[in-house]
Amino acid sequence: MSDMPPAPSGPEAETPPPPELRFLKFLVTALAGTMILGLITIVGLLVTRLPKAAPPRPALPEGLTLPEGTAAGAVTMGRGWIAVVAEGAAGEEILIFDAKTGTLRQRLPITAP
Repeated sequence: MSDMPPAPSGPEAETPPPPELRFLKFLVTALAGTMILGLITIVGLLVTRLPKAAPPRPALPEGLTLPEGTAAGAVTMGRGWIAVVAEGAAGEEILIFDAKTGTLRQRLPITAP
C-alpha cells in the first residue's frame, strides 16, 4: 500500500473558484437584477400612463335630436357648434346644432359636383 493519505471529503474537498469565475458570476447576477428592475419599471409606466392616454370624449347635449327620417353619418364638433352629416329622404345634408342647447341652427344641402 502507499503512504498517501486518503483524499479529503466534504467541505474540505471543494476548492474555491478562480477570481475570473467569481467576477463573471457577479456580472451575470447584476445583469439579471438590472433586467428585472427595468421590466418592472416598463410595466409600471405602461400601467400608469396608458389609461390616461385617451382624452375624454366631449358630451353631446341631451336636447340634440335629429329631424324625423334622417340618420347620422358623421359628427364633428367646433367651438359652440356641432355638425352632423345626415342622410335622409331629401339626400345628404349638413345639420349645424348649437353645442349648449342642441337646437338646430342651420341646414346645408350637399349637392353633387
